[in-house]
Amino acid sequence: MVKCVSIFSGAGGLDVGAHQAGVDIVACIENDADAAQTLRINNDLLGAEVLEKDIQEVDFRVWSSSEPSILIGGPPCQPFSKNGYWVKNDNRLIEHDPRNMLGQFVRALTEMQPSGFLFENVESILHPTNKSTFEAFVKEAEAHGYTCTVFKTNSADFGVPQKRKRVFVFGVKRAGAPIPYPEGTYADPKKPEKMNGHTPYVGVGEFIAPYAGPEFSEPQEDASGGTYYQELLHVPSGRNYIGLRDVDGYGGRTFRPGGRFWNFLYKLHPDEPSITIAAQPGPWVGPFHWSSRRLRVPEIAAIQTFPKDYRFYGTRRSIQKQIGNAVPCLLGREMVTHLIKHLP
Repeated sequence: MVKCVSIFSGAGGLDVGAHQAGVDIVACIENDADAAQTLRINNDLLGAEVLEKDIQEVDFRVWSSSEPSILIGGPPCQPFSKNGYWVKNDNRLIEHDPRNMLGQFVRALTEMQPSGFLFENVESILHPTNKSTFEAFVKEAEAHGYTCTVFKTNSADFGVPQKRKRVFVFGVKRAGAPIPYPEGTYADPKKPEKMNGHTPYVGVGEFIAPYAGPEFSEPQEDASGGTYYQELLHVPSGRNYIGLRDVDGYGGRTFRPGGRFWNFLYKLHPDEPSITIAAQPGPWVGPFHWSSRRLRVPEIAAIQTFPKDYRFYGTRRSIQKQIGNAVPCLLGREMVTHLIKHLP
C-alpha cells in the first residue's frame, strides 16, 4: 500500500479523499489548533498521527523510504494575492524564505523523497501577479527529479455538487513525459456543446436533503430581520442579486449589475451545483438555501462531500473556515487516485 504524508492538512478534505483512494496516511501536519483537533476526533477514519506544529519545525526525513509513498497538501492561499511576496531569485533558494509555504512544500519533498506528490491551490495562483512564483515552485520540484503536470479544473467536473475552480500539480519521481490530465466525466448541461456524452453536473439537493429537518437547525441560519432579507426572499433559486431585476411584480430594491460581488444574495437551486463554499463569508454572501436561510454546518460539509459522520471541532466561525478551506473529499479522491495510478 502507498504511504502518504499530508501537510497543511486543515480539516482533512484532501486526507479523506486520499484515504478513500486507498492510501495509508501515516501523518497529518496542521498548525491550526481547531483543525488539528478535527483531525484527531476523526482518527477512526483517517488513522494517522496528527502533528500540531509549525511545518518549519518538522523533519520529513523520518518518512523517507524505498516503499511507494506520496506527499499531499495545499499551502495557505492568502500569499498569492500579494505581488512580490517571495524573494525573487534564480538560484533555487526559495525554500529559505520563511514567509512562503511553497518553499516548505519543496523542503518536504527534498527531505522525504516520496515517489510522487499532489499539490493543490486556488485558481488565482496562475494570475499574472503570482505566476512567476508558482512557476518557480514547479521548476524547483522538477530540479529535484519530479516530472510535473499542472492541472486546472472545476470540482463539478468530477461529480462534486459545487463549482469550485482549483489548480493541482501532479509530480512523479521519474524522467519522461508528464502524466496525462485526469478526465472529468461531468459537464454543465447549460452548455450542450461541452456535454459530449458526459453526465450532467450534480445538484446540491440530494446532498443536503438529509439535513432539512428542525433537529439540524442553527441560530445562525436565521436571516430574517437583516438588512437585505426582503431582497433575499425574492431572489430566484440559482441566481444572485441581479436576478431581482427579472422577478415579475417585484417592486423592491434592485442593484446595478456589477455593483456587488457576484455571490451577493446568491441562492442555491436544488438541481444545480453550489457556488464555492467560502471560508469567511460576509453576512450576505451566498450560497443561501432556496428557502431563504443560511446554510447549516452539515449542509456545507455535505456540499464539500465530507462523509456524513465526519465531525468538526471549534466555534461555528472556526468550523465554517475549516470546511470552506478544505478540498472537496470527492475531488481529492479522484486526484489522488490519478496520481497513484501513475507512480513509478
